[in-house]
Amino acid sequence: MRADGHAPGRPAQDEQNAGEPLRRCARDVVEVAEDIREVSARTSAALFAPSLTASARRRPRTGLAARWALLRALTDKRGLGGPAITAPNGMGHVLGTAGEMLGRASLAALVAVTSLRLRIAAVLVDHPEFERDPGMRRLTAAVTADRDLDAVRALRTLFKDQGARRALSGLVPLIPELLAIRALLDEYPPNEETGRAPATAREPSAYPVHGIRASRLAAMDEGEGVAESVDLAEQEKQTIALEGSFLGFLRNIETLSADGRILVQNVRGPDGVVRYVVQAPGTAPGRPRNDSAQDIAGAWRNLFMADSPHTRSIRLALADHGIPRGADLALIGHGEGGIALMNLAQDEEFCRAHRITHVIAVGSPAGDEKPADPRTWIARITNQHDILPVLDGRNTGSAFDPHPNRYEVEYTGPSHEFPLCHMLRAYIEHLRSVIPEAREDVDEALALYRGPVVRTQAYRLKDRAHPPEGHPFLTLPTTSVPTTTGPVEVPVRYYDSSAAHLCFAVDADTARGLLPDVTWMVPSRLGRRALAVLSLYEHRCSTIGPYAELALSVLVDDLWRPRPYDFAADLLRRVDLRRTGRYVLSLAVGSEEARVVAREIWGQPAVRSFVQADLMGRDIGFTAPELGFAVEGRLGPGIRCPEADWVLYGRRGKSTVRTLVRTHGRLRLHTGSGVRLRLHTPAAEPMAGQLRRLGIEAARPLFALSCPQFMLHRSAGAALPR
Repeated sequence: MRADGHAPGRPAQDEQNAGEPLRRCARDVVEVAEDIREVSARTSAALFAPSLTASARRRPRTGLAARWALLRALTDKRGLGGPAITAPNGMGHVLGTAGEMLGRASLAALVAVTSLRLRIAAVLVDHPEFERDPGMRRLTAAVTADRDLDAVRALRTLFKDQGARRALSGLVPLIPELLAIRALLDEYPPNEETGRAPATAREPSAYPVHGIRASRLAAMDEGEGVAESVDLAEQEKQTIALEGSFLGFLRNIETLSADGRILVQNVRGPDGVVRYVVQAPGTAPGRPRNDSAQDIAGAWRNLFMADSPHTRSIRLALADHGIPRGADLALIGHGEGGIALMNLAQDEEFCRAHRITHVIAVGSPAGDEKPADPRTWIARITNQHDILPVLDGRNTGSAFDPHPNRYEVEYTGPSHEFPLCHMLRAYIEHLRSVIPEAREDVDEALALYRGPVVRTQAYRLKDRAHPPEGHPFLTLPTTSVPTTTGPVEVPVRYYDSSAAHLCFAVDADTARGLLPDVTWMVPSRLGRRALAVLSLYEHRCSTIGPYAELALSVLVDDLWRPRPYDFAADLLRRVDLRRTGRYVLSLAVGSEEARVVAREIWGQPAVRSFVQADLMGRDIGFTAPELGFAVEGRLGPGIRCPEADWVLYGRRGKSTVRTLVRTHGRLRLHTGSGVRLRLHTPAAEPMAGQLRRLGIEAARPLFALSCPQFMLHRSAGAALPR
């Protein structure tokens, strides 16, 4: 930092801003407003003092006259104004609120508005291009005159004529003052305190539009904070700086792309000591969400509260990084990231364990927070047209600079339109070409961090910890089973699948002829008919990879003691207690691993074939060109039905393999009249021949079951002595 304390981007002392005298005058005027407010408070206290009340009862003539004089002084237009009554409760509160609701402004508020108008005038002197714009003139006049309808019309015209981005960028230097004036002059009583905060350079406790309390905004951002170490993509690794420098750290932040990650780098300084640099991006775009601490709700909470899931997750990331006690840290952030890092610098417990040497915020809102360690060097760099740094209702160019002893750079860059002027890429370019002296000063301050990077680690930040994927349905004990392609965990778990089961009534004797040549395996009968099921699956995510599946099966009776219609009773039993099941006649899968698992673990006659599936809607499509097989059509109207757990049978050697399949999803029962099966091959085996023998290729399904999205798991096959 320069010895003369001059911040790059600001005019030197001999080139003082033309608006500075107006700002000094605004400071004097607001001090008068505060004095008037104190007089109002003392007068209100005297009016409702118990001693004066008792005196009025004993001596009504003089006591009531005194109270009447005090009341007139507080409520008369030529006095302190109706809302000047500041009693916290009782009749005084009612009178003060009534004055606000009737449109009366207190004298203190009017004087504070005068101070704010002087500050607006100072901005217009420094930026005459705003005053020349007719839309800006109409908006400023309407807001300062408390004409809400005119203000809305002026704002609408401004956006319509010039485009939203240009209008926003033009409003940026005036936003704190305009919002404060609106709060001081409106009819909503809680807003006066909100409007006074920017005028008097005090910490605001509410968002400066309609006085929304910061605590209510913070309620949108809850969670304990979570940090998970993640690997950078190969392309990202190519752009990460390998040498410590201010622009290098900013480019690292730009690489992270505000997607919920931060970066921690170990840098070996010129003295051989390893120090640590934390780099945090700004707000992630979109609505508030729980999978990222860097959302809009987190930004508001960081703005008004030092403790937030964002800051807590950064602290957890640094704990996971293994930073030794007493080590030096530099914190560099953009936008919301700068606020969260400043909040971390206020954490006394953290600062007792580590020494935060620098906090550097680029494009971050102003704040007068003091770090827990007074030795911490604070730097802030802001483009005057960037809207984000003034969203807390403060402006670094105002009469009350909240950081008189810190390194502040406020400049006017070539990028005027929002959000272009807030993008980190623009700031990096400006530091390189517009305000290179600021880059040099920060690099000089970071001299001990100018060295080779010896470790880089990214962390993903979240508001709260999330359960494992598929919890609780798919969180179950597993075991490893060897196969020819390597070990496989069973149960095999499917996290995201779709299915359609086409059920056909077929000739029972024909179905019996397709089953293994054993006397004790017979199809379940409905009179002379049996039930064949053609199952279509699209497994988008599973522990054996994504693949599609086509299975033909027949419903079979209990292998030991078959009973008539036992399959109907089985529907009332748990799947692990069922005696009936579906014997898989043929199976086609889209991956080699799925084929091996089906054959070696479940005993099913699987073949590998290219399969395409679309089963997410009522219009379904399923093709297996190598098998000459296609299903297409529209499922009929459906009704909800219970989840369909089932038992599958296969053969391995001389044993029957029994596999339990459990599902979790929204199963629906449909008519199958709109679905057609087509065979485009004269092949007789394996599947096409079985379909023809069963007469399925020319039949309509009796009914269909569908589930567009569900989870399931399949156990290891149990070999039965049958």
